[in-house]
Amino acid sequence: MASYAISNLCYRGVIGTIGIVIFGLSLFFTVFAVYGITDTKIRNLMYHESIQNQKLKQADAVRAQEQAALAEKLKQLECLAKNIYWEAAHEPYEGKVAVAQVTMNRLESGRYGKTICQVVFQRTKVYETVICQFSWTCTGKSRIQPMNQKLFKESEEIAKRVYFENYRLPHMTKAMYFHNTTVRPGWNKVRVTQIGQHIFYRD
Repeated sequence: MASYAISNLCYRGVIGTIGIVIFGLSLFFTVFAVYGITDTKIRNLMYHESIQNQKLKQADAVRAQEQAALAEKLKQLECLAKNIYWEAAHEPYEGKVAVAQVTMNRLESGRYGKTICQVVFQRTKVYETVICQFSWTCTGKSRIQPMNQKLFKESEEIAKRVYFENYRLPHMTKAMYFHNTTVRPGWNKVRVTQIGQHIFYRD
């Protein structure tokens, strides 16, 4: 009887142990499965977040490039507008366009600079004398803002037409030089036309 009780007790112990082992294994696999699912979700979230961050960085880079390009265009536009203003503020509309066109002709020739601003502010040195291609850039006017805002506004509008809309005067396609009628530089150039107080030439 005592041996039966002991056997019964051992049997219950074994069954209990097996139950504990099974519960432990079940709990382990449950935890493992949950961890696996959670880990996969975390990895997927991290991957998608990484992709999203890359897209945001690319968008920011494109936006920065566009802003830089726009800023550069506005800078070139201002140089053209100032050149029109200081060289031809009181000239007729066609005369202002002609000055802008000479500037663009010089740019397109590739001999006077790679940008509008370089063309406008180009200087050459002859026998230790600095010569400005457009006289106003040597007089200090380049460091001050235009005085007559109405005339400068008109110069800006013409600059936009010439720069952005490619507006041109048909008879000025080869004009590269001009001077005021009050001076006689004695250039060995081909005269194109006179508009207002400016006489235009080509090579």
